[in-house]
Amino acid sequence: MIRAVLDTGVLIAAVLSANGAPAELLRLWLDGVFEIVVSEKLLSELDRVLRRPKFRPYLSLREVERYLELLSRWTEQASDGSADLSYTSDPNDDYLVALAVSAKVDFLVSGDKHLLEVEHSVVSVLSPRQALELLSEWNRRS
Repeated sequence: MIRAVLDTGVLIAAVLSANGAPAELLRLWLDGVFEIVVSEKLLSELDRVLRRPKFRPYLSLREVERYLELLSRWTEQASDGSADLSYTSDPNDDYLVALAVSAKVDFLVSGDKHLLEVEHSVVSVLSPRQALELLSEWNRRS
């Protein structure tokens, strides 16, 4: 099974809009095409961000709780990994690379330019659109 880490920006975009690559990735995950790997830190960040007042017009707190419950229950949980090393120009993103490396996922999905610039020898970082293309290619081969 293909395994990937989706950063919080992708997970937020997926739940805010039914259109676009992030939402399509979420649908593919729900269809069992690939496995999402998360950590406690990633889920905590997602929870903290989605509870901001600016998201209330789009998501109720109950919807936020249900989304987090869905992710907590049906994703693969991994340890946060060691973020002692600096992988990106934004230290706040290093934990995502550490998670992807320690969980040995196939790729990390992000729209964040700091993450998209990570050396591919460390982990493959794809935009949501690139991830869709790769999943489509892998499905054709299966």
